[in-house]
Order: sequence, then structure tokens, then C-alpha cells
Amino acid sequence: MNTTHIPPPPEPALLVIEDDETLNRLLAQELRKAGYDVRSVHTWAQARSCLKDFSPDLVLLDMQLPDSNGLEPLRELVASYPVVMLTAYGNVNQAVQAMRLGASDYLIKPVDLDELELVIQRVLEKSELQKQKECLTGPKAAKHALSMIGTSPAMQKLRTLIAEVANSDVAVLIQGESGTGKELVAQAIHVHSRRQAEAFVPVDCCTLQETLFESELFGHERGAFTGADRRKPGLIEAAAHGTLFLDELGEAGPAIQAKLLRVIETGRFRHVGSSSDQRADVRIVTATNRDLLARSAQGLFRQDLYYRLSTFVIDVPPLRTRPEDIPLLARHFLARRCQSQGTAPKTIAREALARLQDYPWPGNVRELRNVIERAFIVVGTGQEIDTQHLLLQTTSAPTAPQAHTPAHAADGERSAFILQGEPTLDEIERTYLNQLLEKYQGNRRRVASALGVSERTAYRMLERHGLK
Repeated sequence: MNTTHIPPPPEPALLVIEDDETLNRLLAQELRKAGYDVRSVHTWAQARSCLKDFSPDLVLLDMQLPDSNGLEPLRELVASYPVVMLTAYGNVNQAVQAMRLGASDYLIKPVDLDELELVIQRVLEKSELQKQKECLTGPKAAKHALSMIGTSPAMQKLRTLIAEVANSDVAVLIQGESGTGKELVAQAIHVHSRRQAEAFVPVDCCTLQETLFESELFGHERGAFTGADRRKPGLIEAAAHGTLFLDELGEAGPAIQAKLLRVIETGRFRHVGSSSDQRADVRIVTATNRDLLARSAQGLFRQDLYYRLSTFVIDVPPLRTRPEDIPLLARHFLARRCQSQGTAPKTIAREALARLQDYPWPGNVRELRNVIERAFIVVGTGQEIDTQHLLLQTTSAPTAPQAHTPAHAADGERSAFILQGEPTLDEIERTYLNQLLEKYQGNRRRVASALGVSERTAYRMLERHGLK
């Protein structure tokens, strides 16, 4: 049986600063047994020297060091590291002062080793969640929201819908073809909501392995499964008070659908391996390129979950329906590329813009961005992009497709995927999967590679269409 080897995460690094040699040695020994990477020193001078080439995830700091003045070491450390203070019983008031200065917690000597490990786990989890929030809020979110470019009636309607729903807390379902910018819409909803100062956490339901999805989304307890050597918060916790964006949720299995429904209905979730609930103050926004209502009628997606997720539905228009926005987008992508490469501004010839507007864009805005970035490379030191630099695909699907028997090119050439009429996405997918199975003689690994998805995801797609 094939198994996927998942490398263990790096051990959290701890620095112990304690002048009592016996306690110092005991703490270092026990924490190493618990799976931490530990360095220990006895003085503030040694700690400063150690920190020149060692970056701990947490510092255990003795309140009274022989070569420092009271809380001065804490003042230096808290700007860069979470700090847990170690204090004698008579210095509790000083420990409270340390908390006001930014210490994460404190322990009273003699230290209870079980309590020590719990405190360290709690502080590390809080620190990790804070890092994720800092990466996923503020300027980054705002930048994504500003990338929604277009003046067409379709884009004006889209902006109106975003403004209408942003300040409420209802669930939003974003529908649209691949590459239309569904995540940008979700980002814009978050940025204009009352949760904008909190985290926006995107989850790609296609790329997460099914066996890891539940653990990643809900978190797990220590010992919940093989390799779970410590408690781990999930993405719902990372999105606390913010927005959890579930992209391509239609790919999630029945077990995940059921547990997600419980989160939406009760506002609570449970770590894998835990028997107690936690509160989930999070707004859920989902996106799909599938017809979830049709899939629910086929028994492939929970109908009750669909109705919970689709309180407010936003349809993102495909690029081919708003050709007037194409010049704006193309110039935006070109300017961004020139800026990132530090080159002089380039222009796009009128004939090239006309060619871009005539093209059907099956890959939508994502494909347009890729075409412009390739043209930037092809034009080299030239200052104007012309039609010869565009390298548009010649086998793309027509604007109004329907699933049809695929035609095959000669050996050594890429097969054309010919569609006619107005098929459903499921019909298109089944036809394309049939073509790939025939081309690769039933080799699922090569089919997965052609699709750009994991082998497990490809297997689920084939199983869904009865093509195993």
C-alpha cells in the first residue's frame, strides 16, 4: 500500500535563563524529553551571547539574575520573543508587574513540570496564531482588495454586492469559473467588514490531503494520531474573530461536510482527539467553480450544508463577458511586472489589445495575467508588446461550450479539447477526464499530473464520474 511520508515539523526552540544550576539542568533535561530544542544559560551576559546565533520560539527567564537589574532583561526580550517568567513565591507582585510589561505568563518556584509544559504549549500556540494573524491582515488584505480591477457593468454590480454583504455576518457563497478571482472577492468582503483588523485565513480544499483536512481545519490534541506529538491549533483558531475562506469546498468529503455544518449551526468545533468543544467566532466564506445545488441533488454534497453556506450568493463574471475590462487588467499586470523587475514602463500595442479582447479566455483573469507575464519576458528589452509577443493558446474552448467527443491531434501533438453548446461543469469534467484516461492509458498518476492536482484528488474526481 502506498503511504505518504509527511516530515515532522521542526521542534520548538526554547532558551532557559536560570542561575540555579540544579533547576537549570532539570528544566533543560525535562523539556528535551518533551521534544523541545533547548539551550540553557545561567546569566544575562550568556543569554545575550547565545541570542546572537540562536532564535528561540520562547524564553524561560528567571526573575533574579546575578548580572542584571530586575526586569531589564524582560524589557529587551519581549519585543522579539514570548517570555515566561520564573519567580520565587515572595516575588509574585513583581511577576504581575512583569505581565504588564509584556511577559506571556509566569511560574512560581519550585516549578511543577506538568504545569510548565502546559504553560509552554499555551504560550507557543498563542504566539503562532498571532504570527498567522500578522501575516494575513492589514496591508496584505488591503492590497488584494485593491486588485479588483474593472469598470464594466458586471464589475460594478459585483462591487455593489460586496458592499451590501460585507458588514453583516451571514455566510457567503462565491460562485465562478476557475481564474475569475473568487478569492479576491472574499478578501474584499473581509477588508470592508467589521472583522478587517483580524485574520483572513484561506484554505484550498483541493490541495489538502483528505486524511489531514480535519486536523488542519479543526486542530488536534497530543496523541490523537501517529505523529501528533503535541497539541496543534487548527485554521479555525487561526481565523478567530476574522474570516475563514474555504476555496473549492465542493471537493471536501462527507465527514468534513458534516463537521463543518456543525460549526456553522452551533458556533462550536472540536479538536481531533478531544472530547470538549471550543467556540468558533469566525465568519465563513466559501467559493466553488461547481454547481453545488446540482451536486446536492445528486447526493454529492449535503443539501443542508449548501443552504447554510448560500445565505448570500455572489456570482463572479467570467472575463469573456466583460471585454471592456481587459485593457485595464492587461496594463495593470504589465505595470506590476515592470515594477517588480525594476524595468522602464512598457506599453501594449492597440492591435495586441484588440487581440486580447477577441480571445475567449477559458482561464479567465489568471490566464490573462500569465499571458502578459510571458509577453513581458518575450519582448525582452523592447518597449511595446505586440500581437507576436502574446503566445495565446490556439486550442482553447469556444465561448459557449458543450461536452462533445474530444478530437485527437497527431502523435506528438497536444490533443484539442473540443466543446459545443452549453454543458454543465460536471459534463465538461467527465469528458475531459475520459480524454485524459484514454491518452494516458488509465494511468491515474499521469492524469493527476495533467490536471495539476494530487493523485488522491484525481481518484475522487474519477470515482465521482464512475470512471475508476
